[in-house]
Amino acid sequence: MLIDYHTHHARCGHAVGSLEQYVQRGIEIGLTQIGLSDHMPLLHVDPATYYPEMAMPMEELPRYVEEAFALKEKYRGQIDVRVGLEGDYIEGWEEQISSIIREYPWDYVIGSVHFLGEWDISDFRQVHNWEGQDVFAVYERYYDAVAKAARTGLYDIMGHLDVIKRFGNRPDPGREEETIELERRALSAVKAAGIAMELNASGLSKPVAEMFPSRRILETAVQMGIPLTVGSDAHDPLKLSEHLDKARTLLYELGVRELATFEGRRRTMIPLLLTE
Repeated sequence: MLIDYHTHHARCGHAVGSLEQYVQRGIEIGLTQIGLSDHMPLLHVDPATYYPEMAMPMEELPRYVEEAFALKEKYRGQIDVRVGLEGDYIEGWEEQISSIIREYPWDYVIGSVHFLGEWDISDFRQVHNWEGQDVFAVYERYYDAVAKAARTGLYDIMGHLDVIKRFGNRPDPGREEETIELERRALSAVKAAGIAMELNASGLSKPVAEMFPSRRILETAVQMGIPLTVGSDAHDPLKLSEHLDKARTLLYELGVRELATFEGRRRTMIPLLLTE
């Protein structure tokens, strides 16, 4: 079985392609399952005055869900469509996030930290916010938010766990042991929550040129017995499953033999399949 559990489409504003184009592309490249997982609408900032094209408008959320479930039925027997959401964790907005998650019959919800306050640390338009920052202090805030997200119980998968490194900002090498401890605390929260974590291959196409998370974090996750899944984070149907061959190979090297899949918020482990 070949899967890709992290995709985005045109409704989010910064991706291209319809949901159906993703599903059709998944069939074309031989996926067994495709996860549709677009961004949750913005909650804590005003979409009218914030950076444009960040996430789908709130009024589009029910249309997204309706279309995704219609495609799940339309293509049943050709590909398993799993309907998900990338539900940004925003500290202090847990009730509002929970309300969105409870309102729809998701197959799975990815918990991702993009925001530290109103700063989206993954947005290329906001890299200037790193200027003058104590990088380690930002990492502390970030990994604290990841741990809090895991503890909420709202999510099935923690997404791109170290996306904080996307633009190459890393703590001073002299603080490596402290950084490793931040990572371990976040992973311990994921483990305690009993949820899965993704290996997000998109980092290979970003300035950092490394998957999310790093091999170091993956090794610790495997040692802890955290279930793992894979996602391309495609923002274009033609990018579906990009670099996932490398992701599966790395997981196999680390001793992983199963991947997590979800339906109706229930996790099922499937064999990890390597392809040439």
